[in-house]
Amino acid sequence: MESWLAVSELSTEEREIEQALRPASLSEFVGQQRVVDQLSLIITAAKMGNRTPDHVLLAGPPGLGKTTLAMIVAHESGRALKLTSGPAIQSSGDLASILSALEPGDVLFIDEIHRMSRSSEEMLYLAMEDFRVDVMVGKGPGAASISLEIAPFTLVGATTRSGMLPTPLRDRFGFTAFLEYYEPSDLETVVLRSAARLGISMPEESARLIARRARGTPRIANRLLRRVRDYVAVHSKGQIDQNSVFKAMELFEIDDQGLDRVDRQILSLLATKFAAKPVGLSTLAVAIGEEPDTIEAVIEPYLIRVGYLQRTPRGREITALGISHLGLA
Repeated sequence: MESWLAVSELSTEEREIEQALRPASLSEFVGQQRVVDQLSLIITAAKMGNRTPDHVLLAGPPGLGKTTLAMIVAHESGRALKLTSGPAIQSSGDLASILSALEPGDVLFIDEIHRMSRSSEEMLYLAMEDFRVDVMVGKGPGAASISLEIAPFTLVGATTRSGMLPTPLRDRFGFTAFLEYYEPSDLETVVLRSAARLGISMPEESARLIARRARGTPRIANRLLRRVRDYVAVHSKGQIDQNSVFKAMELFEIDDQGLDRVDRQILSLLATKFAAKPVGLSTLAVAIGEEPDTIEAVIEPYLIRVGYLQRTPRGREITALGISHLGLA
């Protein structure tokens, strides 16, 4: 029972739409202005020095634009982009194969870099610093280590849990960017731009209503926009007005603060069944039929950020603000 707002497995059509909505340059990127300015400086300085940009680590919650920024770094640098992910690199041999195939100046993007295997991380240390890898050839007493030179490259790593990265790996990045949740005004701009690209007519007021429910995340804003578009196409076949937004959000059980059915179920359980007392994560997971990791990484961060939930030494606890949001005394 996972929140549809947090579903990571997208259909092919949805992936194509999200790809079409991605900004192609730093000038088009909405929000994260400090990070954009920092990346612009790094890329421009590298061009002036005729060298590859420093390695970049992008840290922050899902859906804030880490993959998009990696694509922009490659595009603005005039380099090719190679994409992979931490879970796909399960051995040093996997990483050696990827690194040896890089051309000079390529940008290598590793999503969820904190989920790489330990042997791969250790190989990456040397590759990032000296642009070479040590490969073991043979087995047993006759095994030998061979040093292979690799082309200079720029590594862009993305992580939602920077604390899980070992310090030696984190220290080898020349620049670490921490992406923050978006302000509603920036999300309104994102929604209006996405609507224009999708050929959707909508007033600013409707975009503002969607932005308020997007939990500070552009990916969710775009997903809500597509659901409102579908609702209008089926029911009214006209412009996306405020009433259409309200009706679509009611259908998908999204309230005015962006909470969905699963969010409200967690708050309701904490307030009623557990009498507003602290509850352990595993107990809460069993109560709603969800995995503890999903609650910890996907669901509760937003509830904590808006002040409806708090972590205590004894467990998760609903706040007075959360009880008020449910309309309970």
